[in-house]
Amino acid sequence: MSLRQRLIVGVLVLAGVALVGADVATYASLRSFLLKRTDSSLEIDHRAVESVLGSAGSMPCEAIGRQVPAVYVQLRTRTSGRVVCSTGVPDFSQLPRSGRTPPGPPPQKAPPKLPDTLSRSQFSNAGGEPTRYFDASATKGGTRYRVRASLDPNISYMLVVARPLDDVFGTLHRLLWIELLVTAAVLAAIVLLGLWVVRLGLRPLDAIGKTAAAIAAGDLSQRVERAEGRTEVGRLGLALNAMLGQIETAFKARAASEQKLRRFVADASHELRTPLAAIRAYAELFTRGAERRPDDLARSMAGISRESERMSVLVEDLLLLARLDEGRPLEREPVELERVVGEAVDTALTVDPDRKIELDAEHAVVLGDRDRLRQIVDNLLSNVRAHTPPATPVRVSLSTENGDALIEVADSGPGMKAEEAERVFERFYRADTSRSRVSGGVGLGLSIVAAVAEAHGGTVSARSEPGNGSTFRITLPLLS
Repeated sequence: MSLRQRLIVGVLVLAGVALVGADVATYASLRSFLLKRTDSSLEIDHRAVESVLGSAGSMPCEAIGRQVPAVYVQLRTRTSGRVVCSTGVPDFSQLPRSGRTPPGPPPQKAPPKLPDTLSRSQFSNAGGEPTRYFDASATKGGTRYRVRASLDPNISYMLVVARPLDDVFGTLHRLLWIELLVTAAVLAAIVLLGLWVVRLGLRPLDAIGKTAAAIAAGDLSQRVERAEGRTEVGRLGLALNAMLGQIETAFKARAASEQKLRRFVADASHELRTPLAAIRAYAELFTRGAERRPDDLARSMAGISRESERMSVLVEDLLLLARLDEGRPLEREPVELERVVGEAVDTALTVDPDRKIELDAEHAVVLGDRDRLRQIVDNLLSNVRAHTPPATPVRVSLSTENGDALIEVADSGPGMKAEEAERVFERFYRADTSRSRVSGGVGLGLSIVAAVAEAHGGTVSARSEPGNGSTFRITLPLLS
């Protein structure tokens, strides 16, 4: 069963049980009240019969039939319970509806079917005299009687008085029909109202189902509408929207990661293919007789050594990036950055003595891997050498600000466009592809700078304008 059906059936069952319980209680209460009222009437009839017996003489039943015509009366002996005489009860239901009484005696109801004997042991003491109340059916027909039998010490008979219960059962029958009709109407109204309320309450769930179906079809941008925190379904919608946002972000990140991985593998394969092709060419030159020609032999060996070294550097860079991507921990020790930056500048002056490099370094200590921190400064200076003219001056600064160490490498070279500055830290990206093979770079130097800085909890950024040079900034948290 669906949730809607279960809710309707549950409400219907609860309401049905409550209504049936109320109907039974009402019916039983009214039946008890009517029987007690009939018993009170029988008590009055008993007294009336007693008064008639006191003055009836030798024909008591005829006198009772005349004085108390609407009551069935039976006189029995006190000792054996034998019936002495009895009176009938007029059957008014058999009279014509015209209101005129036909000639002759009126028709009578069938008398109650009473036990043959009523002994003293069958009576209970109520009100100071042996009295018994019970119901009895008629000897024929469907009439039922309420009977009062008593052993009254004031008279010499066992007195049995009975009244028909037609009015009582007629009232109860009408009440039963009214209860059935009202119960059916109320249950029908509950079903209709419940269907409307449940449909209105479950409408957000239907919307959630449609949203889930759309998401399953591939549209991750779908969200649950009318999600609010004041209802249970609304809170479910809020939770689903939050979950869907995380899923969409995760899928986008996964797609971006897969795209980067494919591009990375393609670029790495392309870069490795170049030195491998060169090594294969030099090896082929050697097999064609270069070993018998000293000049060609030296050329082949030098070329193989150079390309192997270049490929080794590329492989080492790739392995470093892979380790950083996997989150492998780096060395963690206090590092004096001013010494690291100073050593990198000294090395750059040795490699390129004609370039002017200005150094301005404050004292700064960070927690990290000294060799990798040195590598990122070396890579920035190597990037300057590869993309600026030889005489272009460079300014290297180290300062502290808001608990961070700031390393800046600024040059006065040709600069870059804004879109190039945004992508300069991507792997295998080159702003000037024509210089990539001449300079020997493969576009991993600045990618390593960004990866190492992030592994130390820092950030990297680049500012550049065409014709106004470039500035690369590294931010690292200071050792507290």
